[in-house]
Amino acid sequence: MAPSSEELHAIRHSAAHVLAQAVENLWPDTQITIGPPIDTGCYYDFLFTKPISDEDFPVIEKEMRHIINQGQTFVVETHPIKDAVAYWKKKGQRFKVELIEDLAKEGEKEVSFYKNVDKDGKETFVDLCKGGHVQSTKEIPADGFKLMSLAGAYWRGSEENEQLTRIYVAVFSSKDELKAHLTMLEEAKKRDHRKLGKEMNLFVFSDMVGPGLPLWTPKGTVIADELEKLAREMEERAGYLRVRTPHIAKGKLYERTGHLAHYKQSMFPPMQLDGEEEYYLKPMNCPHHHEIFASQPRSYRDLPMRLAEYGHCYRYEESGVLFGLMRVRSLSMNDAHMYCTEEQFEEEFLAVTNLYLTYFKLFGIQKYVMRFSLHDPKELGKKYVDKPELWLKTEDLVRGVMRKTGCEFIEVPNEAAFYGPKIDIEVWSAIGREFTLATNQVDFDVPAKVGLRYVDRDGMEKVPLCIHRAPLGTHERTIGFLIEHFAGHFPLWLAPVQVAVLPVAQAHEPYARSVAAQLKEKGMRVEYMDAVDSLGKRIRAGEQQRIPYLLVCGEKEAKDSSVAVRNVKTKEQSTLALAEFIQKTLADITERKLEASIG
Repeated sequence: MAPSSEELHAIRHSAAHVLAQAVENLWPDTQITIGPPIDTGCYYDFLFTKPISDEDFPVIEKEMRHIINQGQTFVVETHPIKDAVAYWKKKGQRFKVELIEDLAKEGEKEVSFYKNVDKDGKETFVDLCKGGHVQSTKEIPADGFKLMSLAGAYWRGSEENEQLTRIYVAVFSSKDELKAHLTMLEEAKKRDHRKLGKEMNLFVFSDMVGPGLPLWTPKGTVIADELEKLAREMEERAGYLRVRTPHIAKGKLYERTGHLAHYKQSMFPPMQLDGEEEYYLKPMNCPHHHEIFASQPRSYRDLPMRLAEYGHCYRYEESGVLFGLMRVRSLSMNDAHMYCTEEQFEEEFLAVTNLYLTYFKLFGIQKYVMRFSLHDPKELGKKYVDKPELWLKTEDLVRGVMRKTGCEFIEVPNEAAFYGPKIDIEVWSAIGREFTLATNQVDFDVPAKVGLRYVDRDGMEKVPLCIHRAPLGTHERTIGFLIEHFAGHFPLWLAPVQVAVLPVAQAHEPYARSVAAQLKEKGMRVEYMDAVDSLGKRIRAGEQQRIPYLLVCGEKEAKDSSVAVRNVKTKEQSTLALAEFIQKTLADITERKLEASIG
């Protein structure tokens, strides 16, 4: 029977201790630090006296299996702070001493050690740990783990501290589960959006432009434009009003909304213009949208007011966390803000949730979870606005709506926006990779702070609630996700090039060019691949570009007014009348079908 999540957590936590013990056995002068379990296994951070490499992995794994097969038991002991500090000082493990001394500053009087003991009762390894372990190392599958990679990691995450060596280990409950995980990782490498983006010529990064600032090629821009077109259509049907706002604003705008107080670390430094105030690059659209709402008197008849923008924003991300399109400094937000009464809140929030579900169906996203992010009362006045009653009231509103949706959601403390609770949507791609793709936030603070008002039925001025939503997130992250999700084989409506036309030889080019012209007249994105290279080479080029359909035109096709269709994704081939091909393909594009009708 497969272990429970708690049991697997204990296996992974115990494997981290086994890793540390193996390293200590092999390199006794190593400083050990911390080693927590993670979603796919565990890691441990070390300070080695001499660098190691992945060439050392086999010997570490061998030592780990030796420890596991000994059946060592985990024994817990509790020690007073003073004795614990003395113990680790004697062992020369200064990072453990620092951890214990910090616990003492927080008021802890004692700490726990976990000792590994062999069958003869001999102590083999000790670690400072709160626990959560298996009884015996034999409960860790000796064929269910694998050392994966090395990484640099600063002690306690601060660049001011020493850089450690982090060893990652994949740990699963069986050999088969480990094998499935490794297979998925290999598939993920093939689907990596950075690799496919380069092969398909979708986007580039330039040292001259700067890190985290993607440049979209013509083909990549097609995808971004199609996503924006989709958003425009969906939002127009739902009664959104489109707006546009500038890329910069005065600092006092963000000071008034609270972003400078709560979000400044993620904003680019200010620009000082001669004779003017400080300006900032726009980190998000909401302060600008608030100004539009406040630009004229509003009545309850105007609500709900839904202002939407595909606005460009800039956020300062540390260079170490930048990752392809997933973490960037320049981003296009599929953003909107709904200003509504409390009575309208439920319907508006439900509508946004249903919009998410429509997008998930369109992209074939079958696995997702909604994270309901709450505030932490201890952080009021620091991380969050200090309005405890409004926090509880708004969280209850969101919780009630989420229960009505029937969607799976989990409550997560201390992850809310500074102005209110939020729903973050985590999705899984076709290979099981997890992404946080979209967000839906409630703002009970900023509208009042910036003076947003509407006149209600009773003639009294009231403050609207504001819902921030971005169902497609940023098109950078969404496109990165979709590249990996579809492995570059986009649905027809989203593909940068939908059809390639290939004459068999130069003699067939007149007919092939006429086919390409007819497809373009119908609005399809077509690439003509002339007969300079061999047909086989051109077919391989079309396959590498993941062009959904390759149309081969030879003597027979010219005679019959047909096309030989190769579906690049399925590898299936068929011959259709040109008119039939056009009719089916246009229908698939118009309806934004997930799968092509041909092949």
